[in-house]
Amino acid sequence: MLWVKAFHIVFVASWFAGLFYLPRIFVNLAMVAPGSSSERERLLLMARKLLRFTTLLAVPAIGLGLWLWMGYGIGRGPGNGWMHAKLAVVLLAVGYHHACAVLLRKLADGSSRRSHVWFRWFNEVPVLLLTVAVVLVVVKPF
Repeated sequence: MLWVKAFHIVFVASWFAGLFYLPRIFVNLAMVAPGSSSERERLLLMARKLLRFTTLLAVPAIGLGLWLWMGYGIGRGPGNGWMHAKLAVVLLAVGYHHACAVLLRKLADGSSRRSHVWFRWFNEVPVLLLTVAVVLVVVKPF
């Protein structure tokens, strides 16, 4: 079980590293001057590659988490309300990941009207999600 837990932590940390950086690329894309097609294309390529890699990291992170929960029973039974809250946070993280993919498509086709300031605020969401998840797992407040 400790190996599964260790790799779960590694993949979650790696997944979130991608979620921290991808919206930062969106900030830069929103700031590209009109007519700077080479800069825009380079940033789009970076964003696409990072999204693909981040998605590949999310799959084992979630799979190993499910293995810990369902296979080893971590967070099951009475007194484990923290796990239900953590699962809600995981669903929010998956939703955020999906939102990043949608935003990337809009940035690529030119239909995004979001400002770089909006993307800077959007970039803070995974920090909050990871903080709440770690507190729930470590402190187990309920």
